[in-house]
Amino acid sequence: MKFLSLFWSTIMLRPYVFAFFVLFFISAVRSLGWKRSLVFTLLAGGIAFSAEYSSTRIGFPFGLYHYIEATRNQEIWVFNIPFMDSLSFTFVAYASYALALHLCRSQKKGHVLLLSALLFVLLDIVIDPLALRGDRWFLGKIYYYPEGGLYFGVPLANFFGWGVVGFSITGLFQTLDRRLGGRDKTKTLPGLGGSFLYFLILLSGVGMTFYIGEPLLGAIGLLLSLSPLAAFFYRLKGQLQAADHISQITDIQLERGGRDLKSGV
Repeated sequence: MKFLSLFWSTIMLRPYVFAFFVLFFISAVRSLGWKRSLVFTLLAGGIAFSAEYSSTRIGFPFGLYHYIEATRNQEIWVFNIPFMDSLSFTFVAYASYALALHLCRSQKKGHVLLLSALLFVLLDIVIDPLALRGDRWFLGKIYYYPEGGLYFGVPLANFFGWGVVGFSITGLFQTLDRRLGGRDKTKTLPGLGGSFLYFLILLSGVGMTFYIGEPLLGAIGLLLSLSPLAAFFYRLKGQLQAADHISQITDIQLERGGRDLKSGV
């Protein structure tokens, strides 16, 4: 009962994290199925927790930082890491992976892997400086870098760490995905839901930077948003045109088939 009470308190303290996670899991199940969605969740959460556990002790891979344990009695902690923080990596990684799949024409795993890791880091360029200023919005002050950092107080090593973590999550999932086998043919790639989730996370973060009075950080976020947004809509336009072309061909074939039947009669 105590754990359930703490679990509910965790959701109430971080409802936005839980909302993003629900959106991720719905999209993942629709695209990948239950088994792969659970694998992705456990894999991403496990890698993220390991990276955070290491970073808060020896500074690798994100650089040295420490969580402030003011909410230990209000939310679930695993050792010295808030549970919801590691959990948030799951939907950020999935959204990056889904958008990379949408943008890559070749669908080659190497191309998808590199683009997914890049998109993962791009999100953190907005997320981490914003989270560091959590005392100026509803997140609250949850962590700090003892030695500060060059980018809005964030050390550059942090972005290297996000690249390592994003690359590891996507690369290992691609490997496991091949070995799981039996993928439902109707569930082949993450659909548009994952891509929309990516932009929802990115643009909500950008909006919050302006809200707390950090216009320069917000402007950087907007500039970084332009390329993936333009590429997304360009790719979507091409897919819609291709679908419309296939529909027209199908209609012509059906019409010809009807004429052949009439002539046969």
